[in-house]
Amino acid sequence: MLLNKSISDIATLIKNKTISAVDLVNEAYEKIERLDSQINSFITIRNKKEVIKEAEEADKKNIGTKNPLYGIPYSLKDAYVTTKIRTTCASKVLNNFLSPYDATVYQKLKQAGAIMIGKNNLDAWGHGGSTENTDYGGGKNPWDTSRIPGGSSGGPAAAISSRMVSFAIGEDTGGSIRNPSNMCNTSGLKVSYGRISRYGVIAYASSLDSVGPMAKSVEDLALILETMVGKDKFDATSSINKNFDYVKDLHKRTTKIIGLPKEFFGEGLDSRVRKIILKVAKEYETAGYKIAEVSIPLMKYGISIYYLTSLSETSSNMARYDGVRFGNSRQLLSDETKRRIMLGSYALSAGYADELYKKAQKARTKLIKEFNKAFEVCDVLLCPVTPSPPAKIGELINDPLKSFLEDLYTGPINVAGLPSLAIPAGFTTNNLPVGMQLIGKRFHEEQLLQMGYVYQQLTHWHIKKPPLLNQND
Repeated sequence: MLLNKSISDIATLIKNKTISAVDLVNEAYEKIERLDSQINSFITIRNKKEVIKEAEEADKKNIGTKNPLYGIPYSLKDAYVTTKIRTTCASKVLNNFLSPYDATVYQKLKQAGAIMIGKNNLDAWGHGGSTENTDYGGGKNPWDTSRIPGGSSGGPAAAISSRMVSFAIGEDTGGSIRNPSNMCNTSGLKVSYGRISRYGVIAYASSLDSVGPMAKSVEDLALILETMVGKDKFDATSSINKNFDYVKDLHKRTTKIIGLPKEFFGEGLDSRVRKIILKVAKEYETAGYKIAEVSIPLMKYGISIYYLTSLSETSSNMARYDGVRFGNSRQLLSDETKRRIMLGSYALSAGYADELYKKAQKARTKLIKEFNKAFEVCDVLLCPVTPSPPAKIGELINDPLKSFLEDLYTGPINVAGLPSLAIPAGFTTNNLPVGMQLIGKRFHEEQLLQMGYVYQQLTHWHIKKPPLLNQND
């Protein structure tokens, strides 16, 4: 089927007019109609006739010189505002909200000719790691529908894994792209803070939020990234891209030493995950890379720094949703969101801000320095994404502390503002996906993509499809 192919292969077929954008859109809707009732990956699906009309216009204008994303169907995490398509952020507080402007990333993809099919499910406001904390029905994992797809970008990962779309755009505050990529056997890139404009993304924690692409493979991620990066006058934190050609750079080999940070392999890591990640290290070593153990001692405080920062900032960001300026009644907020607002407000309250939030920011600076010190020994870091394989539905939402610990290995990377790539690394004996995480120096996304591409040339975990699909898919 067409949506099982790589973006570059689809682009070639469109360019040669072997297939059409209409063909791709029809396949996307056929998959959604057949499969989404089982995994609930979408909150909003655009009217098919409207999208077909958009695809027909794209086919008429196709002169074979377009962006490689031209005519290709994709989806957005429902945290990106758009003028003509509702944005809910998975909360009834924003049910049927239409924005007065479009997110920059959405504008760029539209200009590139990509066709947006709909908006994906997530944990409301990004508050969670399982796509269970949503007012639109919990998401399910295509590999085992009794388990979570990860979160908060669980909807996008499940849609890609099920081949409903060719790619999706997620958002990562503390692991929300990498966590579901890891659990759904897809690839996801959390970019360096500032690499891609956040304008038009509903904020969770403003100093941690990162936009990023999600797709089937690293090569696909590189193609999408080239369209998304760049300075945006509407986002003062966005950076100028230094003319990287991420696709051509995939074939370069700028990494020599891979670091294994021992703090990521300690107590709490599931033995099945540990075994798979250490096997990945051996495969890289066999391919000619040197493996070195490194240490980041402050990682033991990393999750605390992350949550003190994120909860404090979300309590401030959520203040605008008061039922007067934006949204419906705050009574519609979920228990998880209320919990995070209360904890964050406490951390910022008089008498505690210095002891909690400000101290966390000082520790944040020290953690960044420790990561930089580790990169004096190695070029990239290799580690797990989450402590364990996908949990059963209900396990995390009924245990808030366990839910918080899903971000144990990912949240601190956002604290440091570093890029991180999550890609498939293997399966447990009961066929549950396990991913690996590659972490790089700030603004060195090209190096992570190169290393991910090397691994996906050596192995074929990323091309495996979930049992939800049949042979024809």
